[in-house]
Amino acid sequence: MHIDILTLFPPMVESFFTSSIMSRAVERKLVSYNIVNFRDFASDRHRTCDDVPYGGGAGMVLKPEPLYAALESIGAGDKRVIFPSPSGKLFTQSYAEELSREENLVFICGHYEGLDQRVIDTYVDDEISIGDYVLSSGESATTVIIDAIYRLLDGVINSESLADESFSSSLLEYPQYTRPERYCTKSVPDVLLSGHHERIATWRVFRKLEKTMLSRPEVLAQASLDLEERRRLIDLINEIKG
Repeated sequence: MHIDILTLFPPMVESFFTSSIMSRAVERKLVSYNIVNFRDFASDRHRTCDDVPYGGGAGMVLKPEPLYAALESIGAGDKRVIFPSPSGKLFTQSYAEELSREENLVFICGHYEGLDQRVIDTYVDDEISIGDYVLSSGESATTVIIDAIYRLLDGVINSESLADESFSSSLLEYPQYTRPERYCTKSVPDVLLSGHHERIATWRVFRKLEKTMLSRPEVLAQASLDLEERRRLIDLINEIKG
């Protein structure tokens, strides 16, 4: 996958691609990237990229000319262009899976009061919201979206690890434990020490359902449960009712 990022603040994005799992994905050529400072495409001597909004109002709006030129320079017309925006479609795991199948993605990092609408109308394929809140930096939202996408590419992360993650199976992930067996008066559940794979699998299903019910009941309401999960859910409901 190749990723182009248009930003006024390249250092905010660069560190993401040179750290941790992403840096290894880049080294192994599973991901390539290009960071474009669209201020370089401003035509006036002050390299102006924003201006006051027509019709009045607070803040500044990113001008169309530098962004048009920057997008043309990377052939954005033939790529899927994403603009992270609080007014966009809510980002989900299934959305990340869809985007992970693209060969090329372009991200426009907004600032101030957003982009001139003509940029969105001409180039943007997806306006994506990462949640019902507002950030001052489009770079932050962009790296969140990219992080959810690239880790789904073949070879980046072990496929077994992905299968058990929250939302991959419509439910939140079960609790995890590691050594030591006892710490600060708290112990690892006995079932995880039993070596009994069937009992462990049953415990994990039960805890996934419990965690989802308590933390994100709206997710559970929309989940597609298999027969075993439905049975465990009934057991859990009966247990809670006492």
